[in-house]
Amino acid sequence: MKDQFSENEGKETFFAPPERADAAALQKEIAAASKNPVIDTLLVSVGGLIAILNEQRQIIAVNDAFLHTLGVDDPGEVLGLRPGEAMGCVHAYDEPAGCGTTEFCSTCGAAVAMVAALGYKTPVERMCALAVDDGTGRGMRDVALRVRAHSFTAGEQTLLLLFLQDITREQHRAALERTFYHDVSNLIEGLLGASEVLVSRETKSKLITLIRTASFRLKREVELQKYLSDTQNGTYQLILQDIAVAQVWTDLKNFFDYQPEAEHKTLRFPDTYPDISFKTDVVLLMRILCNMIINAFEATPAGREVRVWAERDAGMLSFFVWNEQAIPADVARRVFQRNFSTKEGDGRGLGTYAMKRFGETLCGGKVSFLTSPGEGTIFCFAHPLDEVKSKK
Repeated sequence: MKDQFSENEGKETFFAPPERADAAALQKEIAAASKNPVIDTLLVSVGGLIAILNEQRQIIAVNDAFLHTLGVDDPGEVLGLRPGEAMGCVHAYDEPAGCGTTEFCSTCGAAVAMVAALGYKTPVERMCALAVDDGTGRGMRDVALRVRAHSFTAGEQTLLLLFLQDITREQHRAALERTFYHDVSNLIEGLLGASEVLVSRETKSKLITLIRTASFRLKREVELQKYLSDTQNGTYQLILQDIAVAQVWTDLKNFFDYQPEAEHKTLRFPDTYPDISFKTDVVLLMRILCNMIINAFEATPAGREVRVWAERDAGMLSFFVWNEQAIPADVARRVFQRNFSTKEGDGRGLGTYAMKRFGETLCGGKVSFLTSPGEGTIFCFAHPLDEVKSKK
C-alpha cells in the first residue's frame, strides 16, 4: 500500500512527495540560481560533489566535480533531474514519479537526508548505498556515498544544498578488513587448539612446542593489528608473562636473522645487561622493539651496525636502539604522528606511531628518542617493572 498520494498529479509515492516544478517554474529557478553570487561562489570554491536542488528535489545547479563524476560535459543534461536519476540509480524509475518515490527510497540515505533537511530546516547527514547503472555498458556497480543536505533560503525560494562524498573505496576496505580479521582469527583459533592438543600428547617435542608458541603469538599479532586499525573503539587485553632480558635478546636475534632489512648489516647486542625477569605482554614488547630496530636498519648503510642494550633504573627497564644517522629537524618533530612518513606510497606512517601508542597507551611506559649529527639516533622504550593494567 502506498504511503502518500498526490491529488495534483495523480502520481503515487512510497516515500517522498512526487510533485515536480513545471517547465516554466524550473527554468526560472535555474536562471535565478545561475545569477546568485552566493551559489556561484559555493559551487566553485567548495571541494567535493555539490548540487543545488529546488524544493521538489530537482537539480537547478551543479559544480564541475559533480559533472565530472557523472561523465557529463553539459550541465543541461542533469538540470531538472533528481539526484538518483542523474547518478543512474537502478531504482530511480521504478515508479512514474521517479527518484524519492519508490519502495527502495525510504531506506536510501540520500532521500532521507533530503526529505529531513527540507522538513526540519536543519543539516542532515546520512550514508547512502547506491546501485548504479550509468549506461556505459559496465553493468551495475555499488557506490557508497556520505550525503549531507541543508536547506536554505535564496530570495523567496527554499533551496537544498546537497554535498556528496564518494566513500566507496573506504567502505570496501573496511568490509574486507572486517572479514579478514574474522576469518583469520577463526583459522588461528583452530591452529592454536590443535597445537595445544599436540603439546599435551607430545610434551618432549621441541618442534610442537615451537608451533604452539608461534600460533599463540600469531593470534596476539592479529588482535594487536585489529586494535591498531580501529582508531576509535579498539580494545586490546594485555596478557602478562614473565620473560628474562636474555630471552628478549634471543628472540630478537632469531627474528632478525631472516629479515631483509638486516641483510649485510649487524645487530650488535651488549656483553652485559640487567639479569632480571619482568612481567610484560611479550607480543607487544617484541612489536615495539622490532619496529625500533627495523627503523634503525632502514637508516643504516650496508656494512654498518645497529646497537641494542638495556638499563634498569628507578622502577623502569629501558630498552635502547641506536643507529648512526641523525633525523632531520623537520622530520624529528613529526616522528610519532600517524600517517606521516618520509617514504612514498599509501599505507605508511604507522611504525613509529604504533611504537608510541603500544608502549605508552597499552604498556604504561614511555617511548622517546634523541637525535643529533655526529651522535646518531637513539630510540628508547622505558617499560615499568611493576604489573601494568589493560587500558584502551
